[in-house]
Amino acid sequence: MIERAAPKAGTTAAENAAVVFGKLLEALALLGCAVIFLMTLMICADVLLRNVRLVPGVYGIAWANEVSEAMLYLLTMLLAPWLLRQGQHIRVDIVLRAVPPRMGWYFEWTADVLGLACCLVIAWYGARATLASFHAGSLSVKTLITPEWWMLAPLPVAFLLLSIEMLFRMRRLHLGERAPRGDAVSTG
Repeated sequence: MIERAAPKAGTTAAENAAVVFGKLLEALALLGCAVIFLMTLMICADVLLRNVRLVPGVYGIAWANEVSEAMLYLLTMLLAPWLLRQGQHIRVDIVLRAVPPRMGWYFEWTADVLGLACCLVIAWYGARATLASFHAGSLSVKTLITPEWWMLAPLPVAFLLLSIEMLFRMRRLHLGERAPRGDAVSTG
């Protein structure tokens, strides 16, 4: 079960950290909702201005497509750790349901260890690419001209958060029943 209550006296440091980390992920998810709202407003304004001449000489928002692409990417980076914590990530569990519970539990461990390793590698290389872009002064030249590292920076942060969540998942798996997780199950 995912820890949701506020930290209490007598709980372990790991339990308190899990609660605080969960609140951070919830805040990022809320920020993701704000990004969706702003993106919706921007796209609606762009479509309206392209089709209705409300302002003379204005035929849409030239940078709307570029900014909405960046917002979709940012949205993914903001929500991925929270979705993982909720068990709402993409998951193929047909094998987990077909094998004995204890073996499914070992498969869960294998997937979590591989997931942690992948997240750490992506965070590391994402951080290196972001720093290299920053030091080189690379620019993204489209409708808007922006530093390239602005688009790269969310990646290592998100994958570091995913790595931390993988550790919390492993902790919950260790403390839980010796069977596959029950979250986001596609079969009865």
